[in-house]
Amino acid sequence: MRGFGDYNPIAVFVCLMSCAGIAVFTLNPVIIILSVIGAAGLWFVRMGTDNMKSHLLGAAMLVVLPLLNMLVSHKGATVFIVINDNPVTLESLVYGVFSTMMLVSVLYWFRSFSQIMTSDKILYLLGRVSPKLALVLSMTLRFIPHFSRQAKKIDNAQKVMGLYKEDNIVDSAKGKLRVFSVLVTWGLENGITTADSMTARGYGTVRRTSFSVFRFGRSDALLTAVTLLLLGGCVAGMAFGGAEFSYYPKMTGIPRDISSLIVYICYGIMTLLPTVIETEVKLRWHSLKSAI
Repeated sequence: MRGFGDYNPIAVFVCLMSCAGIAVFTLNPVIIILSVIGAAGLWFVRMGTDNMKSHLLGAAMLVVLPLLNMLVSHKGATVFIVINDNPVTLESLVYGVFSTMMLVSVLYWFRSFSQIMTSDKILYLLGRVSPKLALVLSMTLRFIPHFSRQAKKIDNAQKVMGLYKEDNIVDSAKGKLRVFSVLVTWGLENGITTADSMTARGYGTVRRTSFSVFRFGRSDALLTAVTLLLLGGCVAGMAFGGAEFSYYPKMTGIPRDISSLIVYICYGIMTLLPTVIETEVKLRWHSLKSAI
């Protein structure tokens, strides 16, 4: 049984980037809703409902950004109310809602990407094309959680030393600045140590070879081919105006012609494909555990 994250990194990369890429280049409401469903579905199927606080940013964006756009942008024909001679329109509110939904869906696609594509997978993807870029990206991905753990250690050490005696905002801000200062110094020293270590090992002196445990099998080829086929259908449909939608000065109707239906169907299947793969594996695993 293979979950979506267990597929070859090439297949996973093509699928996730296709889903996010189509969502970025259109504000068609149907496509954005499909992107949100696919991105959120993949995340919750893989990660469950643990750490719900991590979703507060997305929820806050969905509330704040549409309101800000409604107050800042005064384009649109349907006026709600006039504030200081500035009209507040329905079109600006709807545009803010769907543009924020697009942004949140893309963020969730990349959250899944960062959770699935570990440093060894990044090296596999870019190792032969650009070894230096692959090394920089893999080290960056490694240092993000490493920095977080080190920051907690430094903060706990300061608490033990009694540097947070006064429970107020000023003392807390000074403590966080000290943590940041120590963390930057530690990061620079660690980077120099890593560079010296790699130089001592002869990195960059000869043409490097690469080893990978990943194999591109039939299922990987099938997932990649299906994704590219669906992506081609989306691009072809969009080229013929299948995803066109205008918010200003008045919202147009959602397109329902042949080209738009092709885009909706292809993109819907493509966004739901990772969730379906993950769900099918989890259901089979649950069924096997129940049979024991």
